[in-house]
Amino acid sequence: MTTTTVASFEIKYHQYLDAQGKPTQKLPAFAKDMDTMRKLYREMALLRAFDAKAYALQRTGKMGTYPASLGQEAIGIGYGDAMTADDVLIPYYRSTGAMLKHGVTMKEILLYWGGDEEGSNYSVAKEDFPICVPIANQIVHASGVAKAIQMRGQKRAVATEIGEGGTSEGDFYEGINVAGIWNLGVVFMINNNQWAISVPTEIQTACETYAQKAIAAGIEGVQVDGNDIIAVKQVADYAFEKARNGGGPTLIEAITYRLCDHTTADDASRYDDPKVKEEAWKNEPMVRLRKYLEANKAWSDKDEDAMKAEIAKEVDAAVKEYEEAPKPGPELMFDHLYAELPENTKPQREAAIKLAEKARGAK
Repeated sequence: MTTTTVASFEIKYHQYLDAQGKPTQKLPAFAKDMDTMRKLYREMALLRAFDAKAYALQRTGKMGTYPASLGQEAIGIGYGDAMTADDVLIPYYRSTGAMLKHGVTMKEILLYWGGDEEGSNYSVAKEDFPICVPIANQIVHASGVAKAIQMRGQKRAVATEIGEGGTSEGDFYEGINVAGIWNLGVVFMINNNQWAISVPTEIQTACETYAQKAIAAGIEGVQVDGNDIIAVKQVADYAFEKARNGGGPTLIEAITYRLCDHTTADDASRYDDPKVKEEAWKNEPMVRLRKYLEANKAWSDKDEDAMKAEIAKEVDAAVKEYEEAPKPGPELMFDHLYAELPENTKPQREAAIKLAEKARGAK
């Protein structure tokens, strides 16, 4: 029997800085601008400090469940930096970095995780979607928004993010499939942090890479060192420019490691090998970028101390705003769900208000 190859593919891997912060190849122009690199470093530091404070709020009963981005900061900050104000972000629960980059405030993020619907009423990023907690729904949402943008003839890109575990969901394949068919301007970012809650990647898929899942949809798939913010930003810059100008979708797999629990409701010590995690700490994105800055005489211990003090004040101010915000009533569940409340739902709204008033009176 004679056979011929009818299709083949390859996945490109992108890296500019190794774990010691040393260039592995010629750097893009923006990476030589130390002001730009200091800004990116500070934004990663802000995200890390904000996550730590959010954890503390949850642990002290002042906020609900929260998913941190420890060790994964270069992903959200990197692709968030490639977005313009006109682009649309469809976030998932670990997209805090990209949300901050796109104008969502720390107070708004805290309100959301504190159970206040007003947290999704963004003051700046008006057309960005609320955080999507159901796994992979955001992929379909992103393709839907990109189709609307395409029909309007607008030069705008849509960004969405998903954990590698979410790529096993049907919604993921449906979303990237229609993006390929319709040549939609979407950037699909896979945060491959090695864990689908407690399921390690090696028993979660038989694929060699997550990037190759793009091939099934007929779209471009690339892999990037997710701990190298230069590589993440460079690949994202390319993907967003392509998306805005009719070049179609791109799927980016960013390889990193989750150095924290899945959420505050998880205990990763039950399943994560401490030796593996110890090695992962040596490869984390902030130390890598700091080494690069120091090698270029663009950062010092004095700079680090000053930055941390400034960030601490910013985070504390946001927490103060959150804690002083009026407590939401149960009516917001209804008011933010419907443009016009259906008649048969109005009694439910009134009953919820009365129950809340009764509970407050009993205290």
